[in-house]
Amino acid sequence: MKHLIDITDLSQEEIAELLEVAEDIAANPVKYQDAAAHKRLGTLFFEPSTRTRLSFEAAMQALGGNVIGFSSADSSSSTKGESVTDTVLTVSCYTDIIAMRHPKEGAPLLAARRSQVPVINAGDGGHAHPTQTLTDLLTIHREKGRLDNLVIGLCGDLKFGRTVHSLISALVPYPGISFVLISPDELRIPDYVREDVLDRSGVPYIETDNLESHLGSLDVLYMTRVQKERFFNEADYVRLKDRFILDLDKLRYGRDDLTIMHPLPRVNEIHIKVDDDPRAAYWKQVKNGMLVRMALILKLLREAGSLEDAQ
Repeated sequence: MKHLIDITDLSQEEIAELLEVAEDIAANPVKYQDAAAHKRLGTLFFEPSTRTRLSFEAAMQALGGNVIGFSSADSSSSTKGESVTDTVLTVSCYTDIIAMRHPKEGAPLLAARRSQVPVINAGDGGHAHPTQTLTDLLTIHREKGRLDNLVIGLCGDLKFGRTVHSLISALVPYPGISFVLISPDELRIPDYVREDVLDRSGVPYIETDNLESHLGSLDVLYMTRVQKERFFNEADYVRLKDRFILDLDKLRYGRDDLTIMHPLPRVNEIHIKVDDDPRAAYWKQVKNGMLVRMALILKLLREAGSLEDAQ
């Protein structure tokens, strides 16, 4: 049985297949409206979420399936001391596939080892967020027409930003990729990402704390928020939270074909006036998230044998 815990669980061929199916879903939604009829998705969100949880639910419903689950740890038996693995083992008795978010790194991996159905990591602490990465890849491909020969700027919280870690891992195999990593010193990418992913792959990258000076070289600018929930010291959060704010004045330095992305939620790091700029693609990302999660659900259900008779 295949699970999706990290984006590296998927080959480039599998990613290409998922993006192709997502594009077909966008073009032919009626074709897929009963593709997962009578199947059930369990959404186990031990950490709050808006877009990821609702897009999973919308994806399953758009495929003709049903959804059960919870949206916070407080509404689960974890408040009684039940382990994550026992919760997942229980829910896998009622469902055909599970999407799980947890504040602790590695929790979805442990859950997958006990689950009787495929488990999708919907975000684990500051580690990984593979379905957001699939969303990002689909958005980049739809906006740029390719996933190679791109200069990608990643700005903000690169230390705790699980979406950043996953996106770097997904893009390094493509030829002609380079990164500009824009953050304060305290929020630079973790050593394991720098050494085990970037350095090992030989992909060019620059680390800087200056956004404006590099905007003109970027094909894609991926903004992230400084995540208050990852800080132990609130004073550090307050000091860093507004370090990078993208506004129309700064965008004068960006190219006309720049694509601006953000995994959301947004706090202050992108001014609302940027929303009307034709280069802004983050609301398109939201729509793309449902499409690619539909494709992923179908893939994992088929590989688990649950959709073997599907047309």
